Amino acid sequence: MGWSDPGYQGSDYHLTPRIDALAREGMVFTAAYANAPNCAPSRACILSGQYPPRHGIYTVGSPARGQKDKRRLIPIPNRRTLPSEVVTLAETLQSAGYRTAHVGKWHLGPDPRTQGFDLNVGGNQAGHPKRYVSPYANPDLKDGPAGEYLTDRLTQEATRFIDACEDQPFFLHLAHYAVHTPIQPKPADAEAYRDRAKGTRHQNLDYAAMVTGVDRSLGVLLDHLEARKLSRRTVVVFFSDNGGVARITSNAPLRGGKGMLYEGGLREPLIVRWPGHTKPGTRCDIPVIGTDFYPTFARIAQAALPTEQPLDGVDLVSLLEGEPSEAIEARTLFWHFPAYLEAGRGRFRTTPAAALRQGRWKLIEYFEDGRLELFDLDHDLGETQDLAAEQPERVKTLHEEMRRWRKDIKAPVPTEKNPDYRP
Repeated sequence: MGWSDPGYQGSDYHLTPRIDALAREGMVFTAAYANAPNCAPSRACILSGQYPPRHGIYTVGSPARGQKDKRRLIPIPNRRTLPSEVVTLAETLQSAGYRTAHVGKWHLGPDPRTQGFDLNVGGNQAGHPKRYVSPYANPDLKDGPAGEYLTDRLTQEATRFIDACEDQPFFLHLAHYAVHTPIQPKPADAEAYRDRAKGTRHQNLDYAAMVTGVDRSLGVLLDHLEARKLSRRTVVVFFSDNGGVARITSNAPLRGGKGMLYEGGLREPLIVRWPGHTKPGTRCDIPVIGTDFYPTFARIAQAALPTEQPLDGVDLVSLLEGEPSEAIEARTLFWHFPAYLEAGRGRFRTTPAAALRQGRWKLIEYFEDGRLELFDLDHDLGETQDLAAEQPERVKTLHEEMRRWRKDIKAPVPTEKNPDYRP
């Protein structure tokens, strides 16, 4: 789901009343980022608390997507499963007495139960469902009645897990397959858009209906927590793992979409409701990133962090409680994508690249030719004006910081030429 997809982000087409209500009840982060522009590495970062060079998951599947003769470099090898030695967020919470469940898309190996989850419903190596209507053809999800909709079914399984926990604290990782392709909405959701005027940015009826399906799921969960008198004791987080696909939705005013290191591929909707701690209807403009969830949840749960595993995120509790943090605001965020990713229509979304954000400044480096782009996000959120030529000293300073970070974290950079490349 893209940054601009929910109604609270300005969509005048997508119907997201429960997401919008959650935004009024909690804290909205306006500059929240995924650690990667596509799903598997982003999810790996959330669960490990680490940047991709530490766990080795940079992309989905092969790092050499696209026509072989169009790739200038040999990309860095990509891991397809989260290493077993990684102590996941789920394992850390398990050790603190939490029951844990993964429901939905996993995409990090064959079974979430080997990495800290007591329950797995529907999660395996698959990155998208074969279909959204039962029978699902998912070996880890029993088929429902004919016509049952996947988003609704996963929501039902999530509420069952909450009920089974009784008075025990729980960590529920509900990772909907929606709104990933195939774009197959629930007919009743699509019907709600039949006579609805197209929006200024969003106009895809079927995709909009899938967004509404996710919104309904959130509403069911929130109502269930309220019915069980758990609302005041439960932290609710709404987040996405990458930007919207540009040919399916619009990420405007952001540039680009899924697969790109521009804001449209990385910036995500993020809402946190923590009753008694987050003030309703507040917003935070300080940049945060997916790796921050690990230390934050551990702090909230009073769980001990792993002593032998470096974590790249920071604890966001101070921000959630409305306290300014100069240290968090001043830190630099990094992205490392040493792979090729093709859009599916013959053109590349991403060649091997890296990026950083420091304050208002965003630097992107392209490994094929060494090209550097510089953007001032405070004045150019859409990244329309490359300032690299105008500010060479700033580019030099930021690039040096990026290179130091790569050296410290041992991030591999592709340099080997592809002998099959044909300009």
